[in-house]
Amino acid sequence: MEKPDKELFEKIVKIAQNRGFVFNASSIYGGLRSSYDYGPLGKLLKDNISKLWWESLKTSDIRIYPVDTAIIQSTDVWRASGHLSEFSDPMVECKNCNSRFRSDIVLDPPCCDQQDLTSPKNFNLMFETNIGPVKNENSQVFLRPETAQGIFVNFENVLRTMRAKLPFGIANIGKSFRNEITPGQFIFRTREFEQMEIEFFCKEEDAAEWKQYWTDKRLDWYINLGLRKDFLRLRPHEPDELAHYAKSTTDIEYLYPWGWGELEGIADRGNYDLMAHQEKSGKDLTYFDSKDNTKHLPSVIEPAGGLTRTVFALLLSTYKEEQLENGETRTLFKMNFDVAPIQIAILPLSKKDELIIICNQINSLLSTQFRTEIDVTQSIGKRYRRQDEIGTPSCITVDFESLSDNCVTVRNRDTMEQERIEINSLVKYFKN
Repeated sequence: MEKPDKELFEKIVKIAQNRGFVFNASSIYGGLRSSYDYGPLGKLLKDNISKLWWESLKTSDIRIYPVDTAIIQSTDVWRASGHLSEFSDPMVECKNCNSRFRSDIVLDPPCCDQQDLTSPKNFNLMFETNIGPVKNENSQVFLRPETAQGIFVNFENVLRTMRAKLPFGIANIGKSFRNEITPGQFIFRTREFEQMEIEFFCKEEDAAEWKQYWTDKRLDWYINLGLRKDFLRLRPHEPDELAHYAKSTTDIEYLYPWGWGELEGIADRGNYDLMAHQEKSGKDLTYFDSKDNTKHLPSVIEPAGGLTRTVFALLLSTYKEEQLENGETRTLFKMNFDVAPIQIAILPLSKKDELIIICNQINSLLSTQFRTEIDVTQSIGKRYRRQDEIGTPSCITVDFESLSDNCVTVRNRDTMEQERIEINSLVKYFKN
């Protein structure tokens, strides 16, 4: 297995900030640790990944219902799910400087020279807040640490309104919040992040088969997205590391510059969650099978991935440096056409009005079907380099010959080869 370049981390952080992918949150006030804003290109990239995730769930053999659930749920939800009592990490504190760390991750915390650490104690990761004008024990609520529970408490609603039949899934993309003890590693471990989660409901006897199905399907999705296949692996959880709700879990991991890190977990949750919410709420959450007139609580297979972690892994996977014949180094992101923030850049050879008019016409022709940008600043060579560096697969150059032959030059990002294409043929060209 090829080892990752540890210098790559700093390069990705720098280019992400310089080119409009990711900014430090509250940056004009000095920033907030482990909190990030996504700039124009980062927002587009996230949206493209989200769209491809939703599209991957449209299959003929299974039905996935989309939902968008509340960030703030009743505290009873987290009491029933076990998060109030179980959702914690082991924390140690330096007796000398009072810095705090996760004991299972930071073995040698760089806090001070003493490093006299306390014994580990559990620290609940949920953010607590209050609702209403009066703060008391009845106003306590929590920001969701996962989107899953919003799906489980809507199981009966979806079952009833959509007349769903097993097996079926319910999916949600949205923000979750965890008060991480030691956040860091850019957008890999943050206190505010986005998840792509599916809760797939099936019969208990079919759970193992469906877990394998989703493990294979999700791994293939990351490969097709553009992540390096040799930097991906499957890692089953050991019995002593399983979450309190899980019968078994397999992680899809990516080889980040610091080592292997989780992209997605595929867990067999059994009927733990539905059972817990049924007992706590008193609501019947069983599924009636009309084929044999039986009622039962379905088992659940949960593929839960990190959207923001996927953005980071994609940037790492597609970043390249190439030596040119003139001795210069070209940096680029070799993103797939369907995921790149900008798919086609339109570059006039000069800022003269007659060329700008053609650029606007081409933009009107293409922008309804593709993500386009007109780039007029700096020399054509520097504009090519900028588009390479943000991952744009194709550049269209409009020159003075375009005024007479109605053709433009299309440049390929990866090969840098150019070909002359008629303007009226551009839509067909890029569709192919």
